[in-house]
Amino acid sequence: MSNSILHVEAYDTEVCRIVQDVLMTMTQYPVAPGSAHYTGEPDITTCAVYFAGEWSGAVLVECPLAMAFEFTARFMRIPKPLQFDNDVYDALGELANMIGGNLKSVLPRGVSLSMPSVVEGSKYSVRVCGANRSNRMSFESPDGPFWVTLVETDSPQRSS
Repeated sequence: MSNSILHVEAYDTEVCRIVQDVLMTMTQYPVAPGSAHYTGEPDITTCAVYFAGEWSGAVLVECPLAMAFEFTARFMRIPKPLQFDNDVYDALGELANMIGGNLKSVLPRGVSLSMPSVVEGSKYSVRVCGANRSNRMSFESPDGPFWVTLVETDSPQRSS
């Protein structure tokens, strides 16, 4: 097992490619790397998957609620939801799962992926415990910006 620390910025190119490929393939939704600063708006929702093993961390997708509804309509090929419901949870969970699953293929061997989690509401915060590095990337879409954050945590192999 390697004890080397892999900096999350090393994965920027792969994260960009994966996010663009997943959204275009699954939803026909064109996105590109952007420059919008994270605003922490009250209607942001977060979906995440976590990695464990030789490399541990998480990938989080943060988007405005209106964009979550758009993703859901496109993923499921249904009318755009008017409220946060089970379809939105499922679509956002699947989005995080697909991005994380594709990213897993470029991470060190032996990395496993968790079930996705989705947080919605207002005035919440998500903290990945043990995080020592993170890199939040902005993406532009026809409906505005959203963010993907790759977080690296101390894995058991490195902390001992």
